[in-house]
Amino acid sequence: MIKNISNLGDAALYCDFGNEVNKEINSKVINYFKNIKEKNISGVTNIAPSYNKLIITFDLDITNFEKLKKEIKNMDLKSYNNDKNKLIKIPVCCDDEFALDINRLEDKLKISKDQILKNFFAKEYFCYMTGFIAGMPFLGNLDEKIRLKRLETPRVKVPKGSVGLTEKFCNIYTFESPGGWNIIGNTPLKIFNKSNDLNPALVNPGDTVSFFKINRKEYNNWNDQK
Repeated sequence: MIKNISNLGDAALYCDFGNEVNKEINSKVINYFKNIKEKNISGVTNIAPSYNKLIITFDLDITNFEKLKKEIKNMDLKSYNNDKNKLIKIPVCCDDEFALDINRLEDKLKISKDQILKNFFAKEYFCYMTGFIAGMPFLGNLDEKIRLKRLETPRVKVPKGSVGLTEKFCNIYTFESPGGWNIIGNTPLKIFNKSNDLNPALVNPGDTVSFFKINRKEYNNWNDQK
């Protein structure tokens, strides 16, 4: 299942599952991630999954590359029930003040705002990974008709809660941050809660996300209703 395991610096191990980005390969990455995490291997300090890679950092005073590589290769893998992964429904307001790049999308894609949003809200999205900023989910796969490259000049500040599109993915900015994704709306939902020590991220790798549209009044009142 792992195509290659190599060194990454002095104290990290790089597991390569291939170059393709799809749900099948990512599910294998997540399965290894869960197995290694549950096994609590001595010396492992962090496990970071991505679309098709897994990076494991370790304490050189406790273990080393060869020992850890052997342990990973010979691991008796447990199969996890994917039904336990959550379907998370996330509200998005796409009023002009939040849809910062909708005109750019209309111009580049040659389709209307209504059609862009119709295509966006029609699908469910698989969470491949989280990262860049804490809890930011990378969600695929966008409808081919609304795929577009990043902004030529990234923003210095993207508002917290912004929902952005780039190529086959969409994401949610969990904090105000620099960024170059095409912003189509904003969610009032807290996607990352740092006060929750057990599970601060609302969306985790392997989860499925569906978005639904709300208006400005619903956006303003959202937190008061919860």
